[in-house]
Amino acid sequence: MNILYENQTIPTELEPFIKNNKSLHPYFEQNFNGIKPKNYCGFLSIENQSYFIAPKITTDDNQNLNIFIYMLIYAYNIKLSHEDLINSSTQEHRIFEIFIKLFSDELLSEFKKGVFKKYISLEENLKVLRGRYVIEKNFTNFYHQNIYCEFDEFSMDNELNRFFLFAIRVFKRYSKNPNLSRCEMVLDEVEYLNIDFNRLNIYFDRMSSRYKKSYEVALMILNKLVPMTDSSDKKSFAFLFDMAVVFEKFVEKMYKDIDPSTVGQYSKSFGKLHLRPDIYTDSKITTL
Repeated sequence: MNILYENQTIPTELEPFIKNNKSLHPYFEQNFNGIKPKNYCGFLSIENQSYFIAPKITTDDNQNLNIFIYMLIYAYNIKLSHEDLINSSTQEHRIFEIFIKLFSDELLSEFKKGVFKKYISLEENLKVLRGRYVIEKNFTNFYHQNIYCEFDEFSMDNELNRFFLFAIRVFKRYSKNPNLSRCEMVLDEVEYLNIDFNRLNIYFDRMSSRYKKSYEVALMILNKLVPMTDSSDKKSFAFLFDMAVVFEKFVEKMYKDIDPSTVGQYSKSFGKLHLRPDIYTDSKITTL
């Protein structure tokens, strides 16, 4: 196991790889002393070699890594059994695999209750009338044996399931978790599309709300996942977290566990002065 530390210079043998992969440039900085990770921690898989970027908390490498994993599990409210924790500690890509397991287990559990379907509008040229007769198109229909119809169909081929299928196939490039394949088989009637997940606009209602957690976890993984397109090994990737965000989430959840009135993303204005603390509480708690 190769341990690197945030804000500390990486081994010289890794420098050419970092320099040659533009996708990694936002996460590393270069100066006269070499290249070092910025304020990011996580996992790197480089040409079949595993590297972990951990926060420097103690002098023990394994303890630093375990503390970081604990912070992630706690901050992102990941529920793992004791057996899951033991198994994840022996996996080569354990940080990444923990989140893949969370996503795939949650999604498969919801699929077993019933795949999400919704009514979608379709327009087809049919031999019999179905739904609404499309007058304007039937005027120019030279195939008189068919009729242009517009109708609604209760289908699993919808925007949410297309996102799940896209995410599953991305994750399968880097993970062998068997539940990913099981989820993919469930979505066999869904059309696969390349999706710009940064521009999604999916709304959850009473029928789809049980899939919200799976959606949020998948979106989080996709945002942290950095494919290395400039590598000769197409399975090389990084899975990195901004430690400022992780620490903020960790402390916020700790406060919420102590005092449920604690909120994040709070802002208040005093005239022209705008205050936006990371965490806000009305409680008089002074110690944790």
